Amino acid sequence: MAELRVIPLEGIPEVVRGDDVAALVTAAVALEDDDVVVLAQKIVSKAEGRVVRLDELEPSAQALELAGELDPRRVEAILRESAEIVRVRPPLIIAQTRHGFICASAGVDSSNAPEPGMLVLLPEDPDASAETIRERIHELTRRTVGVVVTDSFGRPWRQGTIDVAIGSAGIEVLKDLRGARDRVGYELHATTIAIADEIASAAELVMGKLNGIPGAVVRGLSVRGEGRARDLAMPRERDLFR
Repeated sequence: MAELRVIPLEGIPEVVRGDDVAALVTAAVALEDDDVVVLAQKIVSKAEGRVVRLDELEPSAQALELAGELDPRRVEAILRESAEIVRVRPPLIIAQTRHGFICASAGVDSSNAPEPGMLVLLPEDPDASAETIRERIHELTRRTVGVVVTDSFGRPWRQGTIDVAIGSAGIEVLKDLRGARDRVGYELHATTIAIADEIASAAELVMGKLNGIPGAVVRGLSVRGEGRARDLAMPRERDLFR
């Protein structure tokens, strides 16, 4: 690989339910085969109508108990999106989503919501969302690309958030190097690279959180594959921290 480029998708308007995300992408950039289109979760969720108004939520007894200084309606949204509450340290709620991801607030977020008093939820099936967008891009351009849907996650042992893949289609998400040998002949026994997460983080460098740039194209990789972002979630039997 001689060069890797990360191209911001600029000029994409505010997305509303029913918008054709693939058409917005193809209008913003001339795609090439093997490009990886990286999209912030918010743009996908808004197009799919995955938003909720706080005033439509009635807090349950559990939400009222956990809320502390948080709006109990927001906590109710978190509970509804959660398969399991993993840790609580008010105002922080760490939950496992129905997709299997462990993250703050089950991915429920008010930043970049369509209006004040609204929350954006994760897509129902981010992998399926990525595949749908990928197929639509191919229909529009005849280009074969990968698609990654991203969100910001914290990390247990390091400061700061980092973007990771929560949806993926058309790319290798994990590169298993076990059994390969390095330059001096050492056989690797445990090395598996989270390719999709690395792509997500590279794209975030040009997207940012406050720039109004909801996506990017990563160009120069050769990562075609059939992996899904759900494959990146740690299996419970290998989880050393629960």
